[in-house]
Amino acid sequence: MTRIDLFPGQGSQKAGMGEELFPLYPRQVALADEILGYSIEELCLRDPDGQLNRTLYTQPALFVVSALKFLHRVTGSGCLPHFVAGHSLGEYSALFAAGVFDFGTGVRIVRQRATLMAQAQGGGMLAVIGLKEAEIRRVLEEGHHAGIDIANLNAPTQTVVSGPVDDLPAAQAAFEAAGAQMVVRLPVSAAFHSRYMAEAEAAFARFLEPIALRPPSIPVLSNVSARLHEPAEIKSLLARQITHPVRWTECMRWLLARPEPEFTEVGPGNVLTGLLRRIRNPS
Repeated sequence: MTRIDLFPGQGSQKAGMGEELFPLYPRQVALADEILGYSIEELCLRDPDGQLNRTLYTQPALFVVSALKFLHRVTGSGCLPHFVAGHSLGEYSALFAAGVFDFGTGVRIVRQRATLMAQAQGGGMLAVIGLKEAEIRRVLEEGHHAGIDIANLNAPTQTVVSGPVDDLPAAQAAFEAAGAQMVVRLPVSAAFHSRYMAEAEAAFARFLEPIALRPPSIPVLSNVSARLHEPAEIKSLLARQITHPVRWTECMRWLLARPEPEFTEVGPGNVLTGLLRRIRNPS
């Protein structure tokens, strides 16, 4: 049996997440509060200012909750996974689980990523359900939607695209005309995982440059390459992830090819479990 832990990204956050974990890890919670400058427990449990769904706050909140859940899981079972993977922001939780950086460093890295991504404006994202990747690429090419990029390849018939706000309505109409079951505008303020995040990628690469990272003690899949991280390439791939598509379907197919894979979603919700089900049974 191959034990695999999966860590979710944005979209999995929910009020009340981490309630059972915060009392168990006061040292980590206090450290996160010190680094972030606000109470992570207050944000996750009560969200008094309605900030939990804002990228600037969502990313640190998800990282902290997923990291604490991993610590609790390992403490309780005494058993480490054989592989880890995370979707977009979740890749940082996976790298923490693999010992690439400690908890405090992880919070600092995620805080900077969230800050840079929150500064991007003028873009948006569409979730396209019911069309395969090749069909989506055909629609974009034939409809001359050159401003739209593929952002997340989540499942064989679930893809997210990114682009300027003004380009999204025409693309949505084209996907619907091509037979998409559903096209949903996502509640984000920028075109994440696209060429439009180039400034954020460059700034994040500069931020990561002086940070010391350790080689993974558990193999970690990269969203960008859909292959295992090599220690020397972790920083460059994390920066590139900001402008490149999340190749989640390929990551899961690679893991499904391991002997007797057993998956556990480590974090709030079950979004990745649902995607895995669609990848396993694409029909």
